[in-house]
Amino acid sequence: MLTIFGLPHRKGGFCDGLTRRDFLTVGGTVVGGALALPNLLAAEAQSGTRQSHKGIINVYLPGGPPHIDMWDLKPDAPESVRGEFKPIDTNVPGVRVCEHFPRIAQMADKFVFIRTMADCAGDHDAHQCMTGHRRDPRQMGYWPSMGAWVSKVQGPADPAVPPHLTLMYRTGEKRWGDPGDGGWLGLAHAPFRLVGGKGQEMKSDNLTLKGVTLDQLGDRMKLREAFDDFNRSIDKSGVVDGMDAYAKQAVGILTSSKLRDALDLSQENLKTLERYGTDDPAFERDGAPRMVRNFCIARRLIEAGARVVSLNFTRWDWHGPDGKNFVQGKKDMPLLDRALSSLVDDLHQRGLQNDVSVVVWGEFGRTPKINKDASRDHWPQVSAAVLAGGGMRTGQVIGETNRLAEYPTKRPVKFQEVFATLYTSVGINLSQARYFDPNGRPQHLVEEGIEPMRELI
Repeated sequence: MLTIFGLPHRKGGFCDGLTRRDFLTVGGTVVGGALALPNLLAAEAQSGTRQSHKGIINVYLPGGPPHIDMWDLKPDAPESVRGEFKPIDTNVPGVRVCEHFPRIAQMADKFVFIRTMADCAGDHDAHQCMTGHRRDPRQMGYWPSMGAWVSKVQGPADPAVPPHLTLMYRTGEKRWGDPGDGGWLGLAHAPFRLVGGKGQEMKSDNLTLKGVTLDQLGDRMKLREAFDDFNRSIDKSGVVDGMDAYAKQAVGILTSSKLRDALDLSQENLKTLERYGTDDPAFERDGAPRMVRNFCIARRLIEAGARVVSLNFTRWDWHGPDGKNFVQGKKDMPLLDRALSSLVDDLHQRGLQNDVSVVVWGEFGRTPKINKDASRDHWPQVSAAVLAGGGMRTGQVIGETNRLAEYPTKRPVKFQEVFATLYTSVGINLSQARYFDPNGRPQHLVEEGIEPMRELI
């Protein structure tokens, strides 16, 4: 069997009534796997491998993390606004964060805190954090995700490791846990999906070729190509060409141990791994697993050759009576503090702080006013993001909100500005990277007039 294990089916949902689904299970005999596994793989793209391998780790906090309780506390605001969490000093003079982020506070010089993300769509949806664009119902699946763009422009850094990988688990309908697909760039640039399940470690050994020689695998690939000769003659959508790319990636993965080894945390230094904490994959209490060690896996995947790795962490939709803002904050914020600080510390210890960029954000912020359930409701007027690495100028706060954290008063930031910054950090020239969509229209990675953030680059 060749299996990528996923999360078990669970009931439950988010505040908008969405239900959960299994994430991904792929199986079959070696013969079947050799023919079917490529159908589900992100593929080898243009082979423009660069001498320097840079990467992006995109951490999505699904559900709308409370900006006012994490990175932009207002201790002088009325009690009904400021809440019960207290700000603490960091190692950057004048910069304060929530008391539940003591580790990040002690290394704030390695982070950038953006307090004025100002163009949130306002929906429970990963799309904007994955693509930089608001979802347009008229163009479902149209715009490529960040990982797809980087895959297209730069190609794989290693033939055995897909350039675009995801550790995101399902947190309701697809839009909640969707890492973004290839869009109009095609199936070849869609993400290779990896995720650990409840009560089990990620089964990295299932990415290894078993019971078949390389010659036998080659024969099966020739058989698949023969089947495709007919399909290609009638295919008008480019799907078959995409399958060719998937097949190449399948062979690369199955005949190399690099991806398997990156997923195998038993090969990680024990003291390093302990800093991240222990995974809690249970769903029952509040609707999402807490996979803190996925932060370590993301770093290992980048080191192995991935260019963009997406992951999501727990669930931040806390404004209903079943999950109060401050109760959940006391549980999840310390876990994020530990996992994120360990990741960034690892990057610096390995000399990767200029090569690997990290972004942490959610789809919107939370209301300044505390509701009747001692929680905060949706607030798309402003949210926050945290950046690290990528050779960026860290140790600063960008933007300022009014005294109640209701809206930006200085330096509102757009999602696409962050995307432009991240693309630049991995060496993509935004003025030169241009591709034609299926309608023959030229498309750039970000909209005209969008520039990388001058404060960072």
